[in-house]
Amino acid sequence: MEKQVEGEGMLLGMGNPLLDVAAVVTKEFLDKYELLPDNAILADAKHKDIFEDMHQFTEVEFTPGGATQNTLRTAQWMTGSPEFATLFFGCIAKDRHGDIMTKAMKEGSVKTVYQINGSNSEPTGTCAVCITGNNRSLVANLASANCFTKAHLDDKANWAHVERAKLVYTAEAEAFSEAQGFGTKDVKEIALKAASLPKHNSKRSRTVVITQGAEPTIIVEGGKLTEYAIIPIEKEKIVDTNGAGDAFVGGYLSQLMLERSTEQCVRAANYVANLIIQRHGCTFTEKCVYE
Repeated sequence: MEKQVEGEGMLLGMGNPLLDVAAVVTKEFLDKYELLPDNAILADAKHKDIFEDMHQFTEVEFTPGGATQNTLRTAQWMTGSPEFATLFFGCIAKDRHGDIMTKAMKEGSVKTVYQINGSNSEPTGTCAVCITGNNRSLVANLASANCFTKAHLDDKANWAHVERAKLVYTAEAEAFSEAQGFGTKDVKEIALKAASLPKHNSKRSRTVVITQGAEPTIIVEGGKLTEYAIIPIEKEKIVDTNGAGDAFVGGYLSQLMLERSTEQCVRAANYVANLIIQRHGCTFTEKCVYE
């Protein structure tokens, strides 16, 4: 009998929740906000009106984003059931974009335990996705996403979610390396050093997985480093690569939730990453058909 994921919030993630606000825009719109057709930047003072301005266009699409949210949405989609096997911590504001994101995450069966930022000066984090032809200009405003505090985790009811979780996920390998004082940006060195860090459960070795875009994925397991190639794809089929890395991690974790082997985890990760780059944004078909 096929093994099923058991338990609400089995996979828990923490990160910056952003709502992607996507629309086909005009050159005049890009010029107004001094944007390049194919670029990614953080918003500054001159972009403060861009997110509301996006609503003027027809067929504006709203998709929950941010690396960790994308990963959990992918993992939930890949596992299929039960609802809310994944759970996300982050900070949003009580505003229109926060309401849209909360509703969309619930529809995707990811449980959210958002901290609501009480400051009126910081709205829900957003990313304007300005589409012109095959180009996408991204403008991110982290805003309330940067306001998450430890106090939210320390709340007794919230910490109970952490204690129940079997897997906990957070992103960014180079930032981790810097925080640990590894003194390198070489992903192979980072992976090996991270794998050798002291751990509470000495009966099981640490597994480290680092993605590299179109380059092979680095995995250290049992002290051994292995490289796994991605699935090749014709350039003409690539629509959008922005969510590929997040989807890869989600696919990997979906199989880890099912206690499958590293090879099976990588196979699923490559499958969904290959699927996502053929779609706009980190979006999915109604039902996952992966087997």
